Amino acid sequence: MHRVTLLGKPGCHLCDDARSVISKVAGELGVSWEEIDIESSRELYDKYWEMIPVTLVDGVQHDFWRVSEDRLRAALSG
Repeated sequence: MHRVTLLGKPGCHLCDDARSVISKVAGELGVSWEEIDIESSRELYDKYWEMIPVTLVDGVQHDFWRVSEDRLRAALSG
């Protein structure tokens, strides 16, 4: 079973867009997902602050800045 993680921060409009896509695709495929605020960890902030939103699939970076619905669906269907 796959797991999606969205790394973002409050007030990020691209994060809002990514959340919508992830919620839709994960919901349709029955995949669980979580969101982590990069401001909760200095390590996450230092690594990802210029790239948010970042999407991880099974702990591996999948996308950043924009989430492609088709690409995410393909990754989760395989």
